[in-house]
Amino acid sequence: MNKVMLIGNVGKDPEVRYYEADTAVAQVSLATTERGYTLQNGTKVPDRTDWHTVVFWKSLAKAVEKYVHKGDKLFVEGKVRYRSYDDKQGKRQYVTEIWADSLELLTPRAQSKTDVAQESKAQPEHTSEQENNNLPF
Repeated sequence: MNKVMLIGNVGKDPEVRYYEADTAVAQVSLATTERGYTLQNGTKVPDRTDWHTVVFWKSLAKAVEKYVHKGDKLFVEGKVRYRSYDDKQGKRQYVTEIWADSLELLTPRAQSKTDVAQESKAQPEHTSEQENNNLPF
């Protein structure tokens, strides 16, 4: 089975190309980070960030073009693909990519300024402590 699941942040705006018959391909650089920790003996292990090239096809690529931007947090499921090519100097280059099957945007979309202004007028300026205690988190 070839299955990859990644949660990470987009490093730069997606690169989108269109081919014949309105077929879109989008490419995103996705950074995943494993948090550092301290061993029992006091040794500190730093954060480790890996960069992944994620490729989206057809309707997923169009969604990426429309909704994904630098800094967004994504959940991507897909497959690992390997390919190689010869560069301009004739040297063989190897590429590892994630071909995405599904995408979930984890970054909340900001409300427009008018929505925020209307919402702030509609909400009371203070809440009782009892109301705060009923929060589910």
